[in-house]
Order: sequence, then structure tokens, then C-alpha cells
Amino acid sequence: MNLLLPKCSRALFSGLSLLLVSFSSLADRTVTDQLGRQVTIPDHVNRVVVLQHQTLNLLVQLDATDDVVGILSSWKKQLGPEFARFSSRLATLPMPGDLTQVNIESLLAEHPQVVFVANYAPSEMINQIENAGIPVVAVSLRRDPQGEQDKLNPKMANEEQTYNQGLQDGIRLIANVVNRESQGEALIDYTFVQREKVAQRLKDIPESQRVRVYMANPDLTTYGSGKYTGLMMQHAGAMNVAAASIKGYKQVSIEQVLSWNPQVIFVQDRYPDEINKIRNDPAWQGIDAVKNQRVYLMPEYAKAWGYPMPEALAIGELWMAKKLYPTRFTDIDMNKAANGYYQRFYRTSWVAAPHASAE
Repeated sequence: MNLLLPKCSRALFSGLSLLLVSFSSLADRTVTDQLGRQVTIPDHVNRVVVLQHQTLNLLVQLDATDDVVGILSSWKKQLGPEFARFSSRLATLPMPGDLTQVNIESLLAEHPQVVFVANYAPSEMINQIENAGIPVVAVSLRRDPQGEQDKLNPKMANEEQTYNQGLQDGIRLIANVVNRESQGEALIDYTFVQREKVAQRLKDIPESQRVRVYMANPDLTTYGSGKYTGLMMQHAGAMNVAAASIKGYKQVSIEQVLSWNPQVIFVQDRYPDEINKIRNDPAWQGIDAVKNQRVYLMPEYAKAWGYPMPEALAIGELWMAKKLYPTRFTDIDMNKAANGYYQRFYRTSWVAAPHASAE
């Protein structure tokens, strides 16, 4: 009998060990999202639904597209139809919601382990998903103080720190959720090293000599202070004419634009029709940028959005700086710079859209 006890003990110990290994593979972990909430998620996540376009773009760059089982319905509008070329799966994925709403039945049908949402997603939407038993991770790409995390136009003591630290936090959060930590760090490192190269070429330009720039969106809307757009202009050596009087994203009047008299006007890639409207509308003809034919359509990677994207920092700010100060960047081939980024993080070649050019 005594001889049997050690064997039984060994068998019992072995069985318990297997159970522990099994349970550990299913163990939960906790992440802190950009609303400051503690969110418990599975240890290994490979099924996510993405209801925010910035997060979808980052997941593609982190090479995590295979983990995406559902996306927001407005993804083509937000990211442009050309974005589909980065993954053949995107056009086939279900769309169980959008930035501010969700179809809970459609969402549950995809059995996601995590749902990514924007920081300004309604609390009712977040609660509806969580009450169905699915963890929700909110992303802002900002590092906000308490009370500002869920706002579209938050108060910021320091825009530079808010967006620089927030972008890094956001990339690390998303990479952590989908177990792509090393890819996240590589993306962060490349982005900020490339950005610093632009800063070195522009550091001796005094504020008084910076080019006056206006960001033209449809219906006379533009970005003032408190958005990444203005920070992008600043890093490219520009003075955002709207920053002094406009906070966030707002509509202005043509009279206001005339009084600002920008030397250069930029239009985002997703609004190509605005270029001809500005160039041909008699109301715009008295503006220096129009008179001197300095109205430019931006390439897709120069995302002058309210929220920062790594490609905008790494190569978008370079493109803008080259447009504003061409003599300081004569050695830079933007097609080559763009292709280097695309090959590394999108795993494909840079191809300009038919209506745009990297140069």
C-alpha cells in the first residue's frame, strides 16, 4: 500500500499541473484604456471588432488584420476607398456598428473577444456591449487629464505632450491587446526618429517668418487649436491661421479666411473636390495662396486629422515641410520616403491615388 501512494501522488500532481497549464492559457489580464478604465481581456486575443477608423489603421500597420472580425460601417469614408488594398479581407468583413452606434445582435454573431471604440463613443453604447459580456477598449491617441478623456474637443495644457504621449500610449495599448508588442515599439521608434529629422531642418525659422497656412475642409470647416492638425502644421514649420481664434473643428466664413489671407492652403486627400472649388470660386481669388497657385491636395499618408497617425508624423509632416520650404528639402524624394514607410508597415508599395502625388 505504501508503494502505491507515491505513484498516486505523482499522478495527482501531474493532473493538477496539466489543469494549471490549461487554465493559464485561458487566463485573463487587465489593460488600462484611454478613458482610464481598467478592462479585463483574455490572455490571448485573436478576434476583435473595430469601431474606430484610427484603430483599424493601426491594426493594419501592426500586421494584425487577421485578428479583425468586424469593422465600422464608415471605414471607406473615413480611411478612403484605397485603404482596402492593404488587406483583401477588409471588404469582406461584417460591419456591426460605427463610431457612435452598434447593432448588438450583429456584433454578437462575430463572437469578438474585444471591441475597440473611439473615446467619444456614447456611454450607452459602451455599456450595451459590456452588458453583453464583451470587453470594450476605448482609444483616443491622447493622454488627457481626468475629466477630458471622453471629449472630442478637450482642454489641453500642452498639446505637444498630449498628442505625442497619447499616440505612443494608444499604439502600445492596441499592440498589447492583440499581442503585437514588438511591432508596436518598432512603429513608435520609427515614427519619432523620422519626425526629429524634419525638426532639425526647420529649427532656425523664427515664428514671425513661418508660412501662413489654412487647412480647407468641406463647407468652410477647418481645424484650430487643440487638434493634431495644428500640431502637424507647427512641426512642418507653418503657422495655422485659425489657431488663434478657433478651438477644435469648426465652420468659419469666407470673410474670415480672406482676413487671414493664408499663403498656402492644404486640402486632405479624402476631399479632392475641394481643390477645384477653391481654385475656381471667385470668392477665393483674392487670397494669396490662390493667386500664387499654392493650393495643395495632400497624399493619403499626410493625414491632417484631429487625431494623430504615425504615418502623418513620420512622412506626412515631411511632405508638408517640403511644400512650404522646398529649398530646405531638395535632397528628399517623397516617393522614396513614402515607399520606405509603406513597405515596412503596410507591407506594400506606396502608390499615389489618381488625384494626388507624393511630390
